[in-house]
Parts: sequence; C-alpha cells; structure tokens
Amino acid sequence: MDLRIVSTAERPELSSNFPETDPWPEFMNQDTVGLLYYSDNRIAHPEFGLVAYDAAEPDRAIARAYMVPFAWDGDPAAGELPLDGWDGVIWRSARDRQLGRERNLVSALEITVSTAHQRQGLSARMLDAMRERAARLGFADLVAPVRPSGKHLVPEVPMSEYAARVRPDGLPEDAWLRVHVRAGGRIVGVAPRAMAIPGTLAQWREWTRLPFDRTGPVVVPEALVPVQCVVEHDYAVYVEPNVWVHHPL
Repeated sequence: MDLRIVSTAERPELSSNFPETDPWPEFMNQDTVGLLYYSDNRIAHPEFGLVAYDAAEPDRAIARAYMVPFAWDGDPAAGELPLDGWDGVIWRSARDRQLGRERNLVSALEITVSTAHQRQGLSARMLDAMRERAARLGFADLVAPVRPSGKHLVPEVPMSEYAARVRPDGLPEDAWLRVHVRAGGRIVGVAPRAMAIPGTLAQWREWTRLPFDRTGPVVVPEALVPVQCVVEHDYAVYVEPNVWVHHPL
C-alpha cells in the first residue's frame, strides 16, 4: 500500500468520506460534551485533522486522526493536565477560541482505522503523523487522553493500576498504550472523569440491551469501568477514566 496522509484542510472532502461502521458502542455516542463541541472543533481547526488514503484509491479514506489546541498553564510532562480528560480538552478548545485565547498545547482526540485496514500498523503511522503535524504547527508537546484498548476486559481494576501494568520488556501491557510509548510518549497520569454519560434507566436499556433493574455497579460490554445505577431515582451514569500520555515533540 502506498499510504498518503494529508490534513483535512488539504482534502476536506475525505473527512466526510470515511467508510463503514461506527467503532464505538452506542452508549459512547451519548457524551453531551462531545455531541456539542466535537464537530465544531473539527470544522474550526481543519489543519489539526489528518486523513489517510491509499494512492491507488485517492478518493477513499482508510484512516483518520484528530487533535485540538487549547490553552493550559500546567506542565504536561509532570502530568499537570485536565482531570476531565477527553471532554475537558474539547470544551476548553471551543471556549478558548471564543475568548480569543492563545492555545499553547495540543491534544489528540481520535485515531480511527477502517475495519478493512486494521491490524496493519496504521494506528501507529497515524500517531507518528499526528506528532509530526503538531510539531509543524509550532507546538512543543502533544498530549493524549488515551482510552486503553484492553481495559474493558477488566472493568473492576482501577485505571491507575491498569496503566502501570507492564510486560517483561518494560512496555505497557495494554496494546494501545504500548503504541503511544513506542512512538515516544510517556504515561504521566490518569484523567479520572474523562467522559461522563448520564441517562435514565430506559435510555441505558436502549443503549446496552441490559436490564438496569438493580441499584449498584453494572458491568457493560466495552465500558472501561462499571456504570453506576440508582433504580430508586431512575438514572445511571458512566464516568470513564482515561490515561494521560505526554509526547514531547
């Protein structure tokens, strides 16, 4: 494959030409912060989006990556990053743009590879391209609120404990964290409330096809931690933690 990676500013038509299926479980599409600000930021900052295609099929996107700039006073190398992770960088970027603030830090938001092209190393190549792009745009640091790919298999394990698990070679046990570390990133902390998704019990039943008929934690497929259900008040809420990774550029 002759892979080409360009910004969505260069090929805006490809950003809406991504094939197939939504990679996320239905409940993940109910995050109100993402619903409000994600598309807004993508449209406002096309130079921060990347799209990949095979030169043999230049009009068919096979992978995409998005990042967003925001203003931040903390030291990312020391793990001084937003506790609200993925949600936090999205709303901060929109707020900073509205207020005319200078953005001094950039955060990764998403890397998605089409189903037909997974397990070919494209995620790592998109991450490398994201690092290069952020440096070219003048940033000294890229941060990423990472959603570890294997955490949903052990939802009861605290994220800090999971993120610290390493293989005998010293690399993270989690495959997606391992990609980041191999690319030059360093795990610097946990965002304990990176995404919050509340809903009525009827909504959660619709999103998950689970009964949600008992108060307490509910293990939901693809959720990184249990969903907290309160039957007597007719609501359940999912608060997802992420792992902060710092990439010095």
